[in-house]
Amino acid sequence: MDLKGSITGYTELVGLMAYPIRHSNSPAMQNEAFRAAGIDCIQLAFEVDNSTLEDAVKAIRALRMRGSNVSMPNKTVVGQYLDKLSPEAVLIGSVNTIVNDNGILTGYCTDGIGYMAALKYSGIDVRGKKITIVGAGGAATAMQIQAALDGVAEISIFNVKDRFFEAGEETVRKINANTSCHAAIFDLQDHALLRREIADSFLLANATGLGMKPHEGVTWLPDVSYLRPDLVVTDTVYAPVMTRFLEMAREVGCRYMNGHGMMLFQGAAAFKLWTGKEMDIERMQQALGILLPHF
Repeated sequence: MDLKGSITGYTELVGLMAYPIRHSNSPAMQNEAFRAAGIDCIQLAFEVDNSTLEDAVKAIRALRMRGSNVSMPNKTVVGQYLDKLSPEAVLIGSVNTIVNDNGILTGYCTDGIGYMAALKYSGIDVRGKKITIVGAGGAATAMQIQAALDGVAEISIFNVKDRFFEAGEETVRKINANTSCHAAIFDLQDHALLRREIADSFLLANATGLGMKPHEGVTWLPDVSYLRPDLVVTDTVYAPVMTRFLEMAREVGCRYMNGHGMMLFQGAAAFKLWTGKEMDIERMQQALGILLPHF
């Protein structure tokens, strides 16, 4: 009987703790990456919310798990149960990856790292440039903080005046106090300001959920006249592959990318934290049936 690739008594475990989570592509990606690297480890998804999160984190130590990914609704609250936080996790106020180092649990946020790595992989260099990002939730905050840490010169943030706008104001304060980047936040309903800020930006990013289910075909961008051919346009949404926002970018002739790159590279960053090894990005694209752009 051929047991190659099967789980043994030596197989290590990493988790994925969120609710809901059964839809996630992360276990398929990480498990293929473990196989490709010859690492005897698996990732399993666990439906964990805030009510069971503390016990789940204790289980990482008790079961000597290698670590875990964390997603909503746990990313902003799990830090209180950990021993240490990375610098970007402190600034972002969110954790999506936990590493267990002999019982010492450290929290990291690889979302922004993944976004910046996806840009680099696609041949887009935003260092020293101005970018505009729409959104002030968790993914947006990670992108904004990491972009500032990685050398973006100026970030204009737009969001509607909802409960996240105050979080966006706090992100602006952190960026201006802790990095050399200048950040400002504006009301997304002010279309004149939106047009002005996009006009001298190198990149425009959608970091909201508009475009994905149940908001397919919806975008906050009023019309294609806000775009220009030399503008780089990105979306954090990857299902559907082409959102209305990206369709508009394609119509104008912009370089554009969806959320597949951010999804893949944030997972690659977590994989390296757990294993010390680089994820095989080309193999992962083949395994997941995606193709990242090159410009």
